[in-house]
Amino acid sequence: MTELGGFQDNVARIDLSEGSVAYESIDEDDAKKYIGARGLGVKYVFEQGPDVDPLGPDNLLAFMNGPLSGTQVTMSGRIAVCTKSPLTGTVTDSHHGGWSGARLKWAGFDGLLFEGEADDPVYAVVEDGEVELRDASHVWGKGVHEARDTLEEEVDGSYGKNLSFMGIGPGGENEVRYACIMNEDDRSSGRGGTGCVMGSKNLKAVVVKSSTKMPQPADKETFMEGHQQAMQAIQESEVTAPNEGGLSQFGTNVLMNITEEMSGLPTRNGKYTSTRDAREDGFADDEFDSEQVSGENVRENILVDEPTCHSCPVACKKEVEVQAMHKGEEMNVRMESYEFESAYALGPNSGNTERDDVAVMIDRCNDMGVDTIDTGNMMAMAMEMTEEGKLEDVGGLDWGDTETMIDMIEKIAHREGELADLLAEGARRVADEIGAHDNSLAVKGQTIAAYDPRCMKGMGIGYATSNRGACHLRGYTPAAEILGIPEKVDPYEWEGKGELTAEFQDLHAISDSFDICKFNAFAEGIEEYVMQYNGMTGRDVTEEELMEAGERVYNLERYYNNLVGFDGDDDSLPERFLEDGIPGQGASEGEYCELEQMKDEYYDYRGWVDGVVPDEKLEALEIEIGPGTGVSSDGGAAAPSDD
Repeated sequence: MTELGGFQDNVARIDLSEGSVAYESIDEDDAKKYIGARGLGVKYVFEQGPDVDPLGPDNLLAFMNGPLSGTQVTMSGRIAVCTKSPLTGTVTDSHHGGWSGARLKWAGFDGLLFEGEADDPVYAVVEDGEVELRDASHVWGKGVHEARDTLEEEVDGSYGKNLSFMGIGPGGENEVRYACIMNEDDRSSGRGGTGCVMGSKNLKAVVVKSSTKMPQPADKETFMEGHQQAMQAIQESEVTAPNEGGLSQFGTNVLMNITEEMSGLPTRNGKYTSTRDAREDGFADDEFDSEQVSGENVRENILVDEPTCHSCPVACKKEVEVQAMHKGEEMNVRMESYEFESAYALGPNSGNTERDDVAVMIDRCNDMGVDTIDTGNMMAMAMEMTEEGKLEDVGGLDWGDTETMIDMIEKIAHREGELADLLAEGARRVADEIGAHDNSLAVKGQTIAAYDPRCMKGMGIGYATSNRGACHLRGYTPAAEILGIPEKVDPYEWEGKGELTAEFQDLHAISDSFDICKFNAFAEGIEEYVMQYNGMTGRDVTEEELMEAGERVYNLERYYNNLVGFDGDDDSLPERFLEDGIPGQGASEGEYCELEQMKDEYYDYRGWVDGVVPDEKLEALEIEIGPGTGVSSDGGAAAPSDD
């Protein structure tokens, strides 16, 4: 058990095959070594075995909060969902904001571990330290929004007051490999196919009911000092300052115009580095302009509300309302949230900058329970393949055809038709089946986010070495390359980016394990993290010790992937971003991503051997699980263990 502050010392292990629930404590050594949320969740998944079938009953689906979740700490409304990904085959963790993580903590839990597979659809109700499984047959097949409303009535609570919902739509039920888990505020654990795993277990939803019971810090003086320092940093930041900072005013979509100007916005399946470059090449007329789907445009024209997550003064969520025509009928759509990544993938990267249609598509993805990034990028991939004549046997998609795109989202979620069924498998499987690897923007099977690695070289090595496939959130180097946080670096310079990326990856492993929003890192640093963590838990760790914990989490994930079979060959990028591919244009004219040079620098800093964690590194980080990789940093096989 653990007596550290911030923990409930209670994890529910739910066997869906048996319909049983058992409760267990958290090992204190694990809580100290892996912090919580992401770190502990990955360890639970690791203990289930790296060789499990992602869609089999033995795969573990872990909902985890951390020692700072649901506390007074700013932006502490996050929750981690950890599992083996059906999209990439790697370990994955996917987080969402809102109130779910906080309410799970207030309901008496640090985590929920789902294993097995229910015979019939079920949902779980969490309240007062107990978990109950109930029949979900009546909401199976329903969209997220209808299911959410139905279960709100059944559980007799109210979203926004004492109830949270985490559930799947038809995408998860039909095992779309990039299906996601949505909560009541349209926040999503979007990446890696967590919703697909949930669907494979016949688990429709988790509903959490609780009053507000914020944990109190073990060392109040240290905690309050750190909390006040963190609040001051947030209020003084040009990015996070409430009602003034760019993130607070425009949400994540504040980056649309910035990346466009830098020629760092992948456009038309990454063939171009901005919509301007595409126009100049004759691809589209003047109406094809990313400004139309920017945060500034959204705020001026369709913004209706600015809700926020638990304990967050920034309020980056931007709720919008649009009236759009679809197949001759007018639709009114009100939705959260018009995010940068969603707008990029369903917008410019798919040859489309129709603002209101993008809102409709985001809302439909949310209701169907599919990741907006992979859904948009899969359609962009299909558009390019259609243009090249590669999809003649199954249909096709035309660039910017928003009417077809809107319908295709629902078809993908239901696997309706040959093309939709194919796209539901994700980029890697489509590329393998059609012979279209040159059309894929995926790393380890997961497609890239809205940062072009020909412009931002840190994102190049970040995509390549992310433990969950292409991802901007494992190590957010645009903080330094765009925003100058903690200091400005040249986005086009590759030297130093290996070390910078590794440092960001370790820092974000800490915040994901706390579990707090990464956006606080635009203002806070390791000093504020240490004070708030020590104050809440009662520990006395140093900055170096906490950074080592982040490094331990990142290496644990890489070690898991190594045992699955991943190594340095898988730390790759789509060919068009590399030398002899398609060079950047505009401000990025002639640029490629120098991946191999950065990999050498990165592996040297990490102490890895061609992407593999050597056994000496595991020993140094006290990772005492699994058989070891059998690799030694001297280049030879590791010595056999004594046992």
